[in-house]
This record gives sequence, structure tokens and C-alpha cells, in this order.
Amino acid sequence: MNWAHWLLWGFAATVLMTTLMTGSQAARLTRINLPYMIGTIFTPNRDRAKVIGFFLHLLNGWAISLLYLLGFQALGVARWWIGALFGLLHGAFVLTVGMTLMPGLHPRMASEHQGPTVARQLEPPGFLALNYGAPTPAFLLAAHVLFGAFLGGLYHA
Repeated sequence: MNWAHWLLWGFAATVLMTTLMTGSQAARLTRINLPYMIGTIFTPNRDRAKVIGFFLHLLNGWAISLLYLLGFQALGVARWWIGALFGLLHGAFVLTVGMTLMPGLHPRMASEHQGPTVARQLEPPGFLALNYGAPTPAFLLAAHVLFGAFLGGLYHA
């Protein structure tokens, strides 16, 4: 395992993915903001949630990049297309499992079965995060695929 490459390219891939997701939300192509959603788990303060969520999303992506590298190590090769495939699987998992579990994990998110309350005001993402707009799954998948392709293309064992 090349730890220096993991530290560098895992961080760079995470910054790229976070930038793409934030950019698509800022361009109004989707309404989802994963760093904000993560930050509001820890604080109701919107400004603090954005900062906390941003750093937690970076750390989370960096940690997940280690799983990609373990996959490259197991295969004995790292290529952009293998990373893209890992990213597709990762993104599909986030959209299908992660988004449906989010209301059960998030103290400030309404559920699909019970509407918003005073304490639970965030809209649940729903299956494939479709509650945040029809293009959302495509943008989240694209960001994860690019994360993996970038990592697979630049990492050297």
C-alpha cells in the first residue's frame, strides 16, 4: 500500500467529488447538499452545519478512498475504469441504502412516513434521493464515478 499516494490522491479525489456535488447544487441542478445534511446531524445552526458537514464529508471521503485502494490492492492493479466501476457501486449504495436510512439516523430529518415536526424539519431524500430533484441521482452517481476514476487513474501501489 502506498500511503503517501493514499493521503494525496484520496484527499484530492474527495475534494473533487465534494466540489462537483456542491457545484451542481449551487447551479440549481439538484437541491441536495450532502455536507450540509451531514452537518445538521450535529448542530441545528445552519452556518455551523455547513462547516462541520464540509469537514466531515472530506474526512469520510478520505476514509472511503482507503476502501477503494484496498480494492485496487486486491486486484493488483489501479486503473481509472476500475475506479469508475468502484465509484458506480459506491454511488449506487449511497443512493439506494444510504439515502433511505438517513431519516432513521438523522435527528433533524422528517421521515417518509411522518411529515416535518418542529424538531425534524429537513426533507428526507427518499429512494435514489429523488425528493431533491429528478436529476439528483445522475449528479450523485457522476460525482462518485469521477471520484473513483480520478483515484484509480492517479494512485500507484
